[in-house]
Amino acid sequence: NLNSAVSQASSSSLAFARALTPSLAIAWPALPLSSNACLPSMPERPSTSKSDSSPPSTMSVYLQQTADVFSSVGSYLRLPALASTGIAAVLTALLYFKQKALIYPSHMPPNSRTDVPQPSQFGLKDYEELVIPTEDGEKLSAFYIRGPFTSRNSDVTVLMFHGNAGNIGHRLPIARTLTNLIGCNVFMLEYRGYGTSTGEPDEAGLNIDAQTALSYLRRRAETRDHRFIVYGQSLGGAVSIKLVSKNQDKGDIVGLVLENTFLSMRKLIPSVIPPAKYMTLLCHQVWPSESTLPNITKVPVLFLSGLQDEIVPPSHMRQLYNVCAAPTKKWRPFPGGDHNSSVLEEGYFEAIADFIAEVTDERVARSKEKQ
Repeated sequence: NLNSAVSQASSSSLAFARALTPSLAIAWPALPLSSNACLPSMPERPSTSKSDSSPPSTMSVYLQQTADVFSSVGSYLRLPALASTGIAAVLTALLYFKQKALIYPSHMPPNSRTDVPQPSQFGLKDYEELVIPTEDGEKLSAFYIRGPFTSRNSDVTVLMFHGNAGNIGHRLPIARTLTNLIGCNVFMLEYRGYGTSTGEPDEAGLNIDAQTALSYLRRRAETRDHRFIVYGQSLGGAVSIKLVSKNQDKGDIVGLVLENTFLSMRKLIPSVIPPAKYMTLLCHQVWPSESTLPNITKVPVLFLSGLQDEIVPPSHMRQLYNVCAAPTKKWRPFPGGDHNSSVLEEGYFEAIADFIAEVTDERVARSKEKQ
């Protein structure tokens, strides 16, 4: 049932880089720099017997361990708390010279570039592990996870873009919940410079990566006739907005789901590094979602907003909703959700399921009208 599924869903992890970056790390909680605390172990890799090694109790224990290890240090390393210290001044100076390293902490949590959890570790059996080349010579890793063939949504694929830390393996509990609850397929792309993908991340490169993923799904025999839902969390929301704005005319993208994303990187910086508010023009990784989103006029949009978001002010999501010119737009607030825990809030996955049901039914109705 849904409650069981949600209990297994990752909270998009919790942000390690929360204290190191003026962005929106969605991956893991902050580790104290002088602590012996360590990340809880991921579920062990399954044996060759292919038995389901990820029962609900295992996932529940894993999530509880994560919360227990980091609950006492979550506020210790947040940038707002450091705003009046010399550390903040140093970070402000680094905003221009080390900007990419701050915004794209792909090595966080430790070993994220090498240790990528596999779908089989979470009881997902029908999947492919892929390597997809980009037009500029990079090689991107990805997971294609199939939902039930008998599902009414077997021809719906969710194209999922994660936040600015961790890797696709850290979001597998979310993918599992989507496939189990909605019956759709999930395609998880690893950005360049993240996980086992080659290259170095930047705004232009991540946009190429997103286009590469969509183009691959449009060419692939199994998915070329699918209906696509583009789903982005935090930084992934900015990636998703840009992708949909450029690809809405074909009609195969039937929905866009945005969770806790921002107006632009320049408008986000003052919220997480107050002393840097006068230096935002130095930010060359712009991600101008506020000006890009109004260009999306043919694809319905669902906004999932954690009202306790401590990284991206909830007002950013509300302003994006206000400027959205989509044919249909839905607003779903989560009063208790912060930047990383919204995915665990009651009604989160129901909202996505209801949205997908609505936009796919509308697509079927329009197709019948044309016949």
